[in-house]
Amino acid sequence: MFSKKEKLLLAMLAAIQFSSIVDFMIMMPLGPQLMRLFHISTHQFGLLVSSYTFCAGISGFLASFFVDKFDRKLNLLFFFTGFGLGTVACALSPTYELLLLSRGLTGVFGGVLSSLVLSIVSDAISYERRGSAMGIIMTAFSMASIFGVPFSLFLANQYTWHAPFMFLGIASLLVCAMIWFFMPSMREHLDHSKTKMPIYHSLVEILRNPNQRRALVFMSAVIFGHFAIIPFLSPSMVANAGMTEAQLPLIYMIGGLFTIFTSPLIGRLADRHGKHVVFKWGAGITIIPIFLITHLGLSPLWIALTITSVFFVVSGGRMIPATALVSGTAHSQSRGAFMSIVSCAQQLSSALASYIAGIIVSQKVGGRLENFEYVGYIAIAFTILAIFLSRKIEAVDRDAPVPDLSH
Repeated sequence: MFSKKEKLLLAMLAAIQFSSIVDFMIMMPLGPQLMRLFHISTHQFGLLVSSYTFCAGISGFLASFFVDKFDRKLNLLFFFTGFGLGTVACALSPTYELLLLSRGLTGVFGGVLSSLVLSIVSDAISYERRGSAMGIIMTAFSMASIFGVPFSLFLANQYTWHAPFMFLGIASLLVCAMIWFFMPSMREHLDHSKTKMPIYHSLVEILRNPNQRRALVFMSAVIFGHFAIIPFLSPSMVANAGMTEAQLPLIYMIGGLFTIFTSPLIGRLADRHGKHVVFKWGAGITIIPIFLITHLGLSPLWIALTITSVFFVVSGGRMIPATALVSGTAHSQSRGAFMSIVSCAQQLSSALASYIAGIIVSQKVGGRLENFEYVGYIAIAFTILAIFLSRKIEAVDRDAPVPDLSH
């Protein structure tokens, strides 16, 4: 299905996604440790999570004004290098306030990475094969869950919470070297935009396009429904379900092990049966584990792990057709700007969801998290909204030419 050059490109892009996913995911299982060491509340922890996404959303918006004016490879190198340096800054932060600032700095660069990765995939892979390509990219989440997060927690437990950020920052800078030597230049989108346009032209065109407006609202709803519960998934498993901090890596290892097989399968199903159909079923099934997670009390370990594993599979799986759907609403010459705006909408939605969840959820004297079920109801409502909105999104780049990756 994919040539050797396409497989190499997808592998490098998956490595970038792996780094950015681990960087974000590691904050959640570190939540109980960070709240204890820094003596911070659930609200302050929610702010620590949302600081990354707020800054990522702003940078994604600003990037939309210029991202289509440069080679995709150079853009990727610039932002990924900044991301690596920001992660190192997190590792060197001695206080809550400096960590909060460093997370925001990392978000400034990391917020654009996802949109660049998706733009490159969309430019290089035809729409008919894009679901499968997105499935491969999404396996980065699986590897992050199986290896990245458990290994990061191992480093945090053996040394301090600083260690996983230092490891991830150095690893990201090494991946930058791989991109420099092995990733081909990607300038095909520049060939379609020789006419000089005002800096705000791309944003105006997006706002004028009803299909892309619907795609933005759709993706915002998907992300809000997801990130309303994500920041407190690990803390709730410890405080409410009775898991220990040492058992938390099992959530990510087992969930990731399943998704490494299901993500490519879901991508192929999306190409075969249609992105709309596969998203509808995936999002609908997601409602079940969302309800169970947010209502879970003291439970045997196997029940908690079963519920979280199902959540990983269906929640991550619905993102594959959703991303393919949204990427198909833009042509190559404006795709970078559009995907940056999509990234902006995603980051701001996740930041808002995390912030609101931090306000709603409270921790009692005994440690139990209260009001988490209300967050679950909100997540379910936005998931249902996303299912309704998905029916209105149309692909416009089905016949777009595929660039030559040989140079």
